[in-house]
This record gives sequence, structure tokens and C-alpha cells, in this order.
Amino acid sequence: MKHLGFLSFLMVWVVSQSCLVGCKKPASVNIGAIFTFDSVIGRAAKPAMEAAVSDINGTPTILNGTRLNLIKADANCNAFLGSVEAYQVIEQEVVAFIGPQSSSIAHMISSIANGLQVPLVSYAATDPSLSAKQFPFFVRTVQSDSNQMNVMASLVDFYGWKEVIGIYVDDDYGRNGISALNDELDKRMAKTFYKLPLPLNFTQTDIVALLEESKLLGPRVYVVHVNPDPQLRIFSTAEELQMMTGDYVWFATDWLSTTIDSFAPVNRTALLVLQGVVGLRQHIPESNQKKDFMARWRKMQQKGLLRSELNTYGLCAYDTVWTVAHSIDKYINDGNNFTFSSSDKLNDTKTSEMHLKKLKVFDGGAILLEHIMNTSFSGLTGEVRFGLDRNILTSGYDVINIDKMVVHTVGYWSDIFGFSVSPPETLRGTKKGHSVLDQKLGSVTWPSGNTQRPRGWVIAEDERPLRVGVPYRASFVDFVTELNGTHKITGYCIDVFTEALKFIPYNVPYKFELFGDGRSNPNYNRLIQMIADDVFDAAVGDIAIVKNRTKMVDFSQPYITTGLVVVAPIHNTKSSAWVFLKPFTADMWCMTAGGFCIIAVVIWILEHRVNDEFRGPPRRQLMTMFMFSISTLFKTNQEVTVSSLGRLVMVVWLFLLMVVTSSYTANLTSILTVQQLSSPITGIDSLIANRWPIGYQVGSFAYGYLSETLNIHKSRLVKLHSPEEYETALRLGPDNGGVAAIVDELPYVELFLSKRTDFGIIGQPFTKSGWDLLSREIPRLPSTCRPQS
Repeated sequence: MKHLGFLSFLMVWVVSQSCLVGCKKPASVNIGAIFTFDSVIGRAAKPAMEAAVSDINGTPTILNGTRLNLIKADANCNAFLGSVEAYQVIEQEVVAFIGPQSSSIAHMISSIANGLQVPLVSYAATDPSLSAKQFPFFVRTVQSDSNQMNVMASLVDFYGWKEVIGIYVDDDYGRNGISALNDELDKRMAKTFYKLPLPLNFTQTDIVALLEESKLLGPRVYVVHVNPDPQLRIFSTAEELQMMTGDYVWFATDWLSTTIDSFAPVNRTALLVLQGVVGLRQHIPESNQKKDFMARWRKMQQKGLLRSELNTYGLCAYDTVWTVAHSIDKYINDGNNFTFSSSDKLNDTKTSEMHLKKLKVFDGGAILLEHIMNTSFSGLTGEVRFGLDRNILTSGYDVINIDKMVVHTVGYWSDIFGFSVSPPETLRGTKKGHSVLDQKLGSVTWPSGNTQRPRGWVIAEDERPLRVGVPYRASFVDFVTELNGTHKITGYCIDVFTEALKFIPYNVPYKFELFGDGRSNPNYNRLIQMIADDVFDAAVGDIAIVKNRTKMVDFSQPYITTGLVVVAPIHNTKSSAWVFLKPFTADMWCMTAGGFCIIAVVIWILEHRVNDEFRGPPRRQLMTMFMFSISTLFKTNQEVTVSSLGRLVMVVWLFLLMVVTSSYTANLTSILTVQQLSSPITGIDSLIANRWPIGYQVGSFAYGYLSETLNIHKSRLVKLHSPEEYETALRLGPDNGGVAAIVDELPYVELFLSKRTDFGIIGQPFTKSGWDLLSREIPRLPSTCRPQS
């Protein structure tokens, strides 16, 4: 029994010791950091990550007993060198990668991380194509460019611009970012988006060539999406090329704010070339933790330990190290070990010179990745939490504006509230959701120094002048014609067109091109068809709006009232000096005079006993009677009726007097205006009912309207070429080879009648059923100038 008890004790001791060995915390854990040391982002990220590691190792509540080692490698802004460095770091059994800052390098290292199951946590790779589906071990602690381009497109749309030029660096970061912007602009119905790429290592010559190329385009709204550039070469070159003026609008993604934030105070004069530029900065809420770290950063600067200012990517890098540390702490506390195993695929590789056998797969990579995704804490950048797409939950963006070398925050953007003048965290608890009416930004100063929104486009320098078709008329040349032998186009329509151009705040190059031979009026339907066929860009002239024409082209606002009218010979009654007596007959005049006498006697009888104004000598009473009666016509009587019967009589009399005066006025107006017709034609209906010949102007749509719509036989329609032919045909009449009437558009008829008094308009103007008065706005260009139908 003693031996049995001893064996039992020995087995318990062995099991307990093996458990202690298996569950013992590691003395240290290695994590790798791959980034470009000597860069705008790297100069801030490197000390920030080192500070984070120092804080973690000095904090007993996290990784207690385990030291965190940060193994740094310089990628030198090169995807190949970055990949080589990544392999060298992996050989040191790192459990996680931090970085890189370059999206191109991130694509390469993400493939390595997937193969070796090592989580890759990036604080600066914003390429939206770095997706969790393609790279399951890639996690992003910075906002993706898909979010940023959504904000940028909303910013462009906020100011109402629809044509944009995108300048970007030609790599994964630039191409995919600008592609995301293109998609977002399409959602907002942008009309044009020009993409102008720069080489990866672009020079001053490349910038000049690209900007000169952009001048040939119409838009003047630029979105610049490149890597951080301390020299601000694009904007300095734009200033030299006179492209930082009032005609231009410049937007920049967060590379600009990162660059500016990295400037030392003594270098702020470099902001002079950024006058009026609007940019984005990742929003970081204010907190005591952030203020303390920035104070600590300034102390390190004073000691000469740093040579860069702190930017948002430095803060993200600090929080990224803490994110990895929290996940490692949870991984260890769950009893997991950091073990690595060889890959069968790598072992089967026969190329021994590559030393691929040294590369091992992290056995707990998937578990550590899950802990990273579940990490939640309050860091320098705010709440650190991740979404299902393995991107950090967005905190929004600041909208900044540079004016007089000072960076102003003019607003904020968040997915919940859109644009606002208050930080998103201060709006929590208010009504969620945003509409166009709710969007607000502060006053922005543009490159011109003004706060008024620039137009954002010009007529492109390489655009040909607009080809404006002009009908070459043979008659009614007052509207439009060419001066003999001068090639100068004149006329009322041309004057309207040139005056309208004066209201456009930019130059519109154009040239007139005549349509027709000048010997007969051209066919206006053919002119409209040539606009639809792109032979002409527009047309100016006496072009009526007809329904079938509106289906082919757009019309400007009408400037002349028109419609088809009937013209026929008339006889004007000459007025005499006694015309004012003609509205009434002699009997009517006698009855009216008798009425005044009777009302005078009746009122005197009813009033003279009770009204002192109707008393006195007989001569005075007689004068009062008749003056009172006559004054009622002009409503100037001074006497007042007192008796009730007198007032009743006055009411009846005034009513009768109103009827008489109204009838007189109507009759006199009719006598002075109505003309006696010398033909039985009373309008278009009587003209249709008879079989007399009808004249029309050559080239006018009246021919088609009369024959097709009113079903007048074509044999009755007589074409006329000029006002002289109008007059001759009307004087001859239908029985002598002429016409009974002419149907033409009102402007031509008014011009014809201005010099002839023997003819007039019969009836009312009539128009074709279904005519459309188009007033559709055509950007930049008034399509066709024509009379109003």
C-alpha cells in the first residue's frame, strides 16, 4: 500500500508540473513594425509606437510579466524591399505585424501574412481594395479611403459642382482611391470626372505637364489625392501657372492635413501657396488622454528626441500598438501559447537558397485575429472598435480651409449627421439622420480670397467656337440677314442674341454660319434637323417653336409673342369731329336730356320744403335744380338730399345713369376701333369654309399646318416670297389671280402692316394644338433663339 500511495503522489506531481510549464506566461512577445522611417508618416509613427510600447511595458494591468518587443524594419517606400524586410522580421517569430503605411506594400505583405497566419494591423494603408475577403488577416485602424471619398464627393456636391478633375499618384493607393471617388460622384449625378495620373516618383516637369493638360479641360474643380509631400509641389507649381486664382477650386484628401500637421511652427510660411485650399482631416475627438500625450510629445521635442510634429497617423500608430497589446493580453489570459510550426508547402520547396524553411506558421494566428477584432478601448483617437469589414469604426472627418497661412476648421462630417459646424460627439442624443437642408459648413475662403462660391468651370481653351446656324432670309430681313458683301450678320434676332450673351459672366466663343442661299427663305425644319445632326451647335433666328421641333432640340426662353393670324384687305372708317355723338341716336339723346330735366324737377319738389339749399329767389332755385341734375353725371354735386323720397329717387337715377354711361363708352370705343371689312372673311373658320386661295410665306411651317392639320387642299395654298408679293396678291383678290387672305406668323404680319394701312388682321391669332413652350435650362449655351409660339 505504501508503494501504491507513493506512485499516486508522483503522478499528481508530474501532471501539476507539466501544467505549470504549459501554462506559464512567456517572458516576452515579439511584434513587427514595417514602415518607411524617413517619411512624413514614419517620422511621427516611429516615436509614437515606441512610446506606446514603453507605456505598455510600464503598465502592470496589461501583459503583466510579459515584455512586448517591437521589431522595426524600414520599407524605404519600396514594395520589394518591404517584402524582403517582412520575411526577415517574420523569422524572429513575431505574432503580429504593424503597418505598413504604403497601400502598395500592404498588398504584398498581406499575402505573406495570410500565408503565415500572422495578423497585419495597419494604421496608414487606406486603399479601399484591401478588403477582408481577399486578405482575411488584414485589419485597419485608420479610416478607409472609401469613407474619405464619400465625404469628398459630398463636399463637391454640397457646393453644387458637377464637373471635377482628379489628380492622383499612379499606384494602388491613388488609383483605387480616385476610383472610389468616381463611384461616389456617379451616385450624386456628376456629369464629368477627368482622371489625371502622376508617376509614382513624379517630378516638377511631370506636374507642369499635367496642370497644363488640365487647362485644356473645362472644369476648374480639382481633387488632389497623392502621398504626403512636405514641398507641396503641386500647389506651388499651380501658383506659378496662375492656377490659384478665383476661377479655380482646390480640394485635397487627408494627405494635405497630414503634411501640414507635420510642419514645425517656423515652416508655416509654406502655407502661403495653399491659400483657399479645402481639405479633409480624420476627426479625432478632444480628450484629456490626447492632451496629455501631446504635452508629452512637446517635451520630447524640447529634449531633441523628435524631429517631427504629431499628426493623426502618429496617434493611430500609438493606438494600433495598444490594440495589438490588448489582444495579446487576452490571448495569454485565455491560456494560449505562442507556437509556430513549419509549413508543408514551404518544406516541399526545393530551392534551398531561399531559406524558406525558416518561415513558420503562427499556430494561434486565427485566435489572436479574433481577439483583435473584439478589442474595444478608449485611445488617443477615441473609441477603438472594429466593424465586420475589419476596419475601425469611422469617427468622421474635419473639413479644413487654409486662409492667410492659418488652418481653419470650417465643419465636420459624420455618417450620422453629415456636414455640421459642431463636432459629431457633441451631437449625440440629437435627432439622427441628415437631409440636404440640414447640411451646414462655416464660411470658406477660396483661392481668390473671396468667400463667394466660384463657378468652378470655364470654356475649355481647346474647345472650338460654337457653330451657330443663322437662316439666310430673302424677305423680312429685319429679323436676320447678311449685309451685302460684308459677311456681317445683323437683325433683331442677332441683337437679342448678343445682348443675352452680355449677361453670361464668361466668354462664349462662337461663329455664325449662314443657312440658305439668300434668294429664297430656307426650310426651318431642315435647319433644326442640322442641329440634331450636330452640323450646328445652335441656331439663332426667327425660329418658331413647333411640337415636332421640340423633340429634336432644346429652345431658349421665347422673346417674341407669335401665332398664326389671317391677313385680309380692310376699309378703315374715317373719324369726324362729331364722332362723340354717334354712340346714341337722336331719340336716345332726347330721352337722356329729358331724363335730366325730369330728375331736376322731381328732386326740387321733394327737397325745397325741407332743404334750405333748394330755397331762395326763383332764379337761384332754377339754377340749383339743373346744376344738381347735371352734376350727378360727374359726381360733383354740392347739394345734399334730405328727404327719404329724394334719396330713393337719387338711387334709382344713379343706377340708370351708370347704365347709360357704360353703354355710351362701349359704343364709342367700338366706333373708334372696329374696322369695316371689305370681304366676308371673319377668321380662320370662314376661310376654311370657302374655296378661295390662301397665301403663305415660303419656308414657314404654316404650309404644313394648313394642309395637314386644318386639311385645306394644297391646291388652294399659294406660296409668296416677299411682302411685295403679299400686297400684290391681296390687291388682286381671289377672282383676279390673287388670294383672299394670307396666313402667316404674327411678327411677319406686324412688320408687313407697319407700312401698309389697307390690310389688317382678321379674327384672333390661332396656334397649332400641342405646341410646347420649352424653357429647359441648357448649361453654358442658349440652344436656339426664336420667337415665342
